[in-house]
Amino acid sequence: MPGPLTGVRVLDLTRVLAGPYTTMLLADMGAEVVKIEEPGSGDESRKFGPFVKEVSTYFISINRGKKGITLNLKKEAGKKLFLDLVSQADVVVENYRPGVMKKLGLDYPALRARHPQLVYAACSGFGHSGPYSNRGAYDMIVQGMGGLMSITGELGGSPVRVGASIGDITGALFTTIGILAAICHARATGQGQMVDVAMLDGQVAILENAIMRTLVTGEVPGPLGTRHPSIAPFQAFPAADGQLILAAGPNHWERFCQVIGRPDLIAHPRFATNALRAEHVEELGEVLSVITRQKPVAVWMQEMLAAGIPCGPVNTVDKVVKDPQVLAREMLVDIRDPKAGPITVAGFPIKLSATPGRAQGPAPGLGEHTEAVLAEWLHVSASAVARLREEGVV
Repeated sequence: MPGPLTGVRVLDLTRVLAGPYTTMLLADMGAEVVKIEEPGSGDESRKFGPFVKEVSTYFISINRGKKGITLNLKKEAGKKLFLDLVSQADVVVENYRPGVMKKLGLDYPALRARHPQLVYAACSGFGHSGPYSNRGAYDMIVQGMGGLMSITGELGGSPVRVGASIGDITGALFTTIGILAAICHARATGQGQMVDVAMLDGQVAILENAIMRTLVTGEVPGPLGTRHPSIAPFQAFPAADGQLILAAGPNHWERFCQVIGRPDLIAHPRFATNALRAEHVEELGEVLSVITRQKPVAVWMQEMLAAGIPCGPVNTVDKVVKDPQVLAREMLVDIRDPKAGPITVAGFPIKLSATPGRAQGPAPGLGEHTEAVLAEWLHVSASAVARLREEGVV
């Protein structure tokens, strides 16, 4: 079946993670994404491991399903080709530092003048306004500046980076949402617009209760390990053979106490209400940890689920990739790279009933589709592409 973005053409000027993740999602939803890279070098993430037969599987994992061309935007002939491609596109996505595209004469005002319906998306560390806009940023920088690291880690410990690159990925998700909204607007009105997403903004947007606690109470949140700041018991506990997450909210407390064989805790003077349990959370944790250590994770899971208590194991990644729920939802899919062979990648997480998205195929080799795209989009002949290649334009 066609995806929901079938027929949408995207020019992808992104590299490394936030931008490529954005355009990968668009490709998964059926858009024709053409990744534009510098001749000879390409996206620097092609050099990131792990490698299979000298092919970066990191690059494959976030650039699957795209076409790839090379184009030197520093040459006038390269700029002209890009502008010709823009006239045939619906969306341009870039994640350069603000100002780079303006120096090339290819920023949003320049492209809008030629193509008013164009959606132009820019994902950068700090956005295109504000005192930090010209700074470069990486994932950990925005995790730190956005407050996320200050609330991640063990109680009383040093700030800890979230294990996945959530600064980049959150930026990518918000950029994708902005692009989809702008496409809807362009189709309804004939007018495009610029989508300006800052990775730092994304970190602030996901702080949820931490911002409210600071603004409402004046309390400055810190790391709590696995604990929830206002619900207890709601954290990971030690089992006989691993870690078990127990999320017993106020409506589960009595059943929870019955399952662990401690009905006396239901009306305990320090644990009788959620507010009391949150106030005495360390004492509660000590009491419960003695109990949870007595059985393996699987046994606790069976008993808790039977009683309707939300729970789950703390899986290592090797267990995640074998989890039956993950597999049933097709969150691991195989694609075949021409050089590396079959590679397993994460699947598309949005399940659409009428226009399902999916991994569309392998990542492109550097400049793999240059001739095909220029021929299809601009009717450039193979001999003309050969001349452009000799001149270092493509």
